[in-house]
Amino acid sequence: MPKPKVFVTRIIRDKGLDLVKEFCEAEIWLGDLPPSREILIEKVRGMDGLLCLLTDRIDAAVLDAAGLGLKVVSNHAVGFDNIIVAEATARGIPVGNTPGILTDATADFAFALLMAAARRVTEAERYLRAGKWQTWGPSTLLGVDMVGKTLGLVGFGRIGRAVAKRASGFDMRVIFFDPSSPAAPELNASPFASLDELLRESDFVSLHTPLTAETRHMVNADFLSKMKPTAILVNTSRGGVLDQDALYEALKANRIFGAALDVTDPEPLPLDCPLLTLENCIIAPHIASASTYSRDMMALLAAQNLIAGLKGERLPHCVNPEVYKAR
Repeated sequence: MPKPKVFVTRIIRDKGLDLVKEFCEAEIWLGDLPPSREILIEKVRGMDGLLCLLTDRIDAAVLDAAGLGLKVVSNHAVGFDNIIVAEATARGIPVGNTPGILTDATADFAFALLMAAARRVTEAERYLRAGKWQTWGPSTLLGVDMVGKTLGLVGFGRIGRAVAKRASGFDMRVIFFDPSSPAAPELNASPFASLDELLRESDFVSLHTPLTAETRHMVNADFLSKMKPTAILVNTSRGGVLDQDALYEALKANRIFGAALDVTDPEPLPLDCPLLTLENCIIAPHIASASTYSRDMMALLAAQNLIAGLKGERLPHCVNPEVYKAR
């Protein structure tokens, strides 16, 4: 019996790729950069399955090119805003993602960014490398204290909760805004009725919300104007949640103390982006989940979702389970 044919849009970790190769006739895109849209549409034709990354836009045109034989789309990511899920659902195609695995790695990195911005770590290193360090000074590169401060979490899912757990070690007061999440007394985290109230109270604001039509550019000039002038913004969610032009203006005018971003819009960030000219803005190249364990497990889950879909079985992690009700 012939093996099912799949297209894998990038080389993933062997933990998952070996499973895919064993079970499937796999065509794997070997380039360091994602396949172009034209190539993606060409390669997906006649495939039984697709394993894609968040850098691949999967919409009606791609699904139509794949044809009626496409049984599953497996996304090597927790978020799935790169996929028009409604289009897949309309065709009866289950879409998989990789939740849970990268929670700790992302929470670790969110807290690392928070600390780095508070204590001006990257700015201090640039200061040293530029030969500006002449002596110890009582007012040199003064940062923001963390102990006893208030951390406001916008979104309180797995990652937001993990960040709250880490904040307890710094005796921080944790508050959150997430209408869908209950109080978490075990984490000493209190829900706030309004986002405006959270922004007024928080010394640090960390974003952990998915990118949707409602959350796109949620962080805008009005949002930033409600933060304390001593506050720090951290984003490890999605770049589109933040209006980068508004953030630039707020940081340049010192309306907030600083910001630290792991995600941008677009990605990669153009080198002429004004945010890159600011000392009070840290930007990392979307590496919050970049630990060996997390990426191994993401690859494994993506492979397991792909293979389950090809077998006609329910995906272990399916973002549109309603496709099974129609069968």
